Amino acid sequence: MSDEEVRRVSDALDAVEEIADLEQRVKVKSRIMADQVKRNKEWSAERDELIRRMHQDEGLSYRKIADRLGVSLSIVQTVFRGYKGSGTARPKTEKPTAE
Repeated sequence: MSDEEVRRVSDALDAVEEIADLEQRVKVKSRIMADQVKRNKEWSAERDELIRRMHQDEGLSYRKIADRLGVSLSIVQTVFRGYKGSGTARPKTEKPTAE
């Protein structure tokens, strides 16, 4: 995506913020948020696939991948941990029992 495309998307979102009627503005925002939830899953899967390929095929380090894609190192690390979500939903590890 070019900088121009990013600017156009940002401008469109700014225009939503400027809708004068509160009810209409909230209605539009709600539709955008609902659409984005679906889109985020697809975009995240695509990003994760590319991260894995860059590591496997190109042998890039996690840091180099993060730099090239403009994401944080923790996002790249999360892909390889195979876990996404909040810390409260993380699967619990079993504690060793005393015998």
